[in-house]
Amino acid sequence: MPREVLLELFYWPPVSWLALTRQADILWIEACEHYQKGSYRSRCYIAGPNGVQRLSVPLQKGKNRQMPIRDVRIAYDMPWQRSHWRTIRTAYGSAPFFEHFADEVAIFFEERYDFLFDLNYNILLFLIQKMNLRAEIRLTERYTAPSEQGAENAVFDARGQIAWSQPPIVPLVRYPQVFEERFGFQPDLSSLDLLFCYGPYVRWE
Repeated sequence: MPREVLLELFYWPPVSWLALTRQADILWIEACEHYQKGSYRSRCYIAGPNGVQRLSVPLQKGKNRQMPIRDVRIAYDMPWQRSHWRTIRTAYGSAPFFEHFADEVAIFFEERYDFLFDLNYNILLFLIQKMNLRAEIRLTERYTAPSEQGAENAVFDARGQIAWSQPPIVPLVRYPQVFEERFGFQPDLSSLDLLFCYGPYVRWE
């Protein structure tokens, strides 16, 4: 039976999200939820020269928390894309795989996406390809609460289980990081950290 996993769609998702995706034959993306403020949906964490840094995508003002995830719009009042890319380049310019992937990653900070879901979905497609993940991606067509997921359901529902304030729900690979000598190993940072520091051929075990 194919291994199926259900996850939310995040902005440059953390390593634990990739680890779960790596275990899946079919990756279900929650496309019918309402936006939740303060989550990985619009933010990620990277290793910077002064410690862990948070990058947040600004959203257009409104009641995003009550808004369907696919209707949440990105704000461009401030040049956040330029700021994010400058911060990423400063953090990972000396990383082993930065030059290898920099041009392709930079495109995400040049192209203008109206909707957060579309930005995150294209990031997902990029990561699936570059990290050599095999999962087939499917979008949910209706929202099903976790309490409705019966034991007989073949899908592993990991929604709500990945957050910065929570320990990783799966064992994580340890790899050299750019500022590890200064701050020690920082677990479960953004997929950008894994991509630039370790490259695509990750030994997950």
